Amino acid sequence: MATETHEATGHGAAEAADVGMPQLDFTTYGNQIFWLVVTLVVIFFVLSRIALPRIAAVLAERQGTITNDLAAAEDLKVKAVEAEDAYNKALADARVEAQNIVNATKAEIKGQIDDAIAKADADISAKAAEGEKKIAEIRAGALESVKVVAKDTAKEIVAAMGGKADAKSVTAAITARMKG
Repeated sequence: MATETHEATGHGAAEAADVGMPQLDFTTYGNQIFWLVVTLVVIFFVLSRIALPRIAAVLAERQGTITNDLAAAEDLKVKAVEAEDAYNKALADARVEAQNIVNATKAEIKGQIDDAIAKADADISAKAAEGEKKIAEIRAGALESVKVVAKDTAKEIVAAMGGKADAKSVTAAITARMKG
């Protein structure tokens, strides 16, 4: 038996060696072309009916998502621009309001200062008038004192020289001399 197996194996090997590669055997080209066409048709139908619609659906879904995201981004961009404009307007309004407050406060302080200056001027004027009045009283008192001293001195001088002076003539002479 062992010899038969070796002989059969040896004989099959000799035939296979004569034929060569099965893909290049012209006698099987018809079968190979048939199965090639069947395989290509099956692949075409599988791709066209199952795979390509799914791929197209995924691509369409992605495109829709991208379009929606771009639209949402554009809306957000518009809202951001509006928010920035609102912020800038609010900031400008706040600056104007702050400037108005500063101006109002300055005017109020200036009014208070003007009132205080006017009051101080009035107080100073009143004190100056009071001082002038006191000075005038002192001056008047001093003039009266000078007149009295001058009368007494003139009487004493006239008396010391040996004359007699009456009060009316001494008063008239001193009054005329003091007037200029």
